[in-house]
Amino acid sequence: MTFRAVLTALVLLGAPLFLGCSKVPLTPRTPVPAGSVVFRFTRAVRGPVEFTLDGARIPVQQLPKGAISLQVKGLTPGKHRYFLTSQRETFSPDTGELDLPADKGLYVVTLTQKLDSVLYGKPDPLPPAEGLPGVTAVLLK
Repeated sequence: MTFRAVLTALVLLGAPLFLGCSKVPLTPRTPVPAGSVVFRFTRAVRGPVEFTLDGARIPVQQLPKGAISLQVKGLTPGKHRYFLTSQRETFSPDTGELDLPADKGLYVVTLTQKLDSVLYGKPDPLPPAEGLPGVTAVLLK
C-alpha cells in the first residue's frame, strides 16, 4: 500500500471516532445557586438513579426518557458524604465528600458508563427513600 492509501484509511476510520465523541462542559452555563449540587453526567442516564447523602437515601424524581444531570437542592454549607448508584449505569466517582461553601453551589462532572447485565426475574423493590428535611433531588434533561 502506498502512503496516500494508508493516510486515507486512517482519516476515514478516525473521523467517526472523532465526530462521535461528545464534549461535556467542565463549568456550568449558569452559576449553581447556594445550597445546591449539580452532578453532570458524561452520557444520558436512563435510571432509576439512587442517591444517598450523609447516610440517608434521598428520593430522586426520575425522567422517563433519561437525563444528563442530577440537581440536589436544600443542602446546608459544610461537608457532606454522598453515594450515587443505578441499576443500568455506573458512575465515577460514585462516592465522595462534598465541601459545600455558603455563598455558591458545586458542579461535579461524573463519568457515566452503560451497564449491560442480564438479570433473571425482577429485582426486589427497594423500600421508599426516607430523605432529609428540605433536600430534593431531580434528574434534569
